[in-house]
Amino acid sequence: MFDTLTDSFKNAIGKIRFHDDEKALKKALTELKKSLLKADMHHKVVKELIATVEKDTKAAGIGKDQFLAALQKELVRILTAPGNQGFVFASKPPTVVLMTGLQGSGKTTTTGKLAAMLKEQKKKKVLIAAADLQRLAAVEQLRQIAEQIGVDLVADEDATPDEVVKRALKKAEEELYDVVLIDTAGRLAIDEELMEELARIRDLAEPDEIFYVADAMTGMDAVRTATTFKEKIGITGVILSKFDADAKGGVALGIAHQVGVPLRFIGSGEKMPDLEPFIPERITGRLMGAGDIEGLAEKTAAVIDEKSAKKMTQKIKKGQFNFNDFLEQMEQMKKLGSMKSILGMIPGMGNLAKQLGDLDLENSQEVKQIKAMISSMTPKERENPDLLNNSRKRRIAKGAGLDQQQVNRVLKQFKNAAKMAKKLSGKGGMKQMQQMMKQMEGGGGFPGMQR
Repeated sequence: MFDTLTDSFKNAIGKIRFHDDEKALKKALTELKKSLLKADMHHKVVKELIATVEKDTKAAGIGKDQFLAALQKELVRILTAPGNQGFVFASKPPTVVLMTGLQGSGKTTTTGKLAAMLKEQKKKKVLIAAADLQRLAAVEQLRQIAEQIGVDLVADEDATPDEVVKRALKKAEEELYDVVLIDTAGRLAIDEELMEELARIRDLAEPDEIFYVADAMTGMDAVRTATTFKEKIGITGVILSKFDADAKGGVALGIAHQVGVPLRFIGSGEKMPDLEPFIPERITGRLMGAGDIEGLAEKTAAVIDEKSAKKMTQKIKKGQFNFNDFLEQMEQMKKLGSMKSILGMIPGMGNLAKQLGDLDLENSQEVKQIKAMISSMTPKERENPDLLNNSRKRRIAKGAGLDQQQVNRVLKQFKNAAKMAKKLSGKGGMKQMQQMMKQMEGGGGFPGMQR
């Protein structure tokens, strides 16, 4: 997600090779300025950042580490705005959130993603209110999303938005819901009628939070429209949708500072789990190539059962990983979101994430073939792959619509992966893993990166 910006920072830092070299510092700052402007960061924010980094680097004594520390500190400051970070629950449930934004910003999908995150990661009882009755098919879209993620929905195309909201709030109160997300109407552009409707629903619902969903692809327009919504109805946070499709990424760096409200979440992919909290310190770590282990730990802890994980670890250590375990792990991976997003959170894996692009692990040809193959196995064969002799392989190949050569190849890959997992889970495994990461990355993040 932050590929372009991370590369820009690396290039700028690479210009400083010696201590007290003012010419090198000037070159690094020029490189940084060009890159940030090219990445769609607002010129006033860029000017401010460059001036502060120059001043702080000179004060600490010009050098690579000093420049890095100054850049890191200034990025955290610019990414931080007064207000909450991530999702904050009200002291008395339900927490009511008004979801606002222009038509086409991804507001309805983002409402679903936020509901999925609260249900899966925070284990909360979530209710969605379909109060967007302007856009054709908006209610139907929410119905499908609510069904997919397994949360309740209050919807009625024949009612008014006010009636839908009242009904949802009453239901939430009576049935003890933790969170109510209200999906409101959008427009192709801001108009008075829209603002009046939103203000009316705001006064009726008395929300704890008002989130504005901005399309990252619109660049500086996202900042302008977020500012207008803040002035007209008051917003407590911004969610940047479609951020994974925005190769530049500069709008994420400037929006909180310019609008004066925190950037709370970013959409990091097309799947429901692809929504990430925007925590300035963590994002700065990722921008500097140091990953976000804390964020990854939170994400995995929420969807992976601890008992199952321990049991799986024991099986891997003993070399007993089988095809049933593989299918179970695939189901767990689906809950984590896109592979690119996950790898981006691991230090030193930025380049690998870039190479993978938008690889859909679940729907790749290879995974489909493996699933077809496993479906053609008997329960005993899944449990014990060593049983697979030539006659069994022929039967499996026929059942899966593959040839025996393909089956042999998959089995070989599976055995190699199980051996590698066993090796890495033993003594010195972590060291080997780090070495592999460095080889894949070609050097990892920034030297001297502070965590």
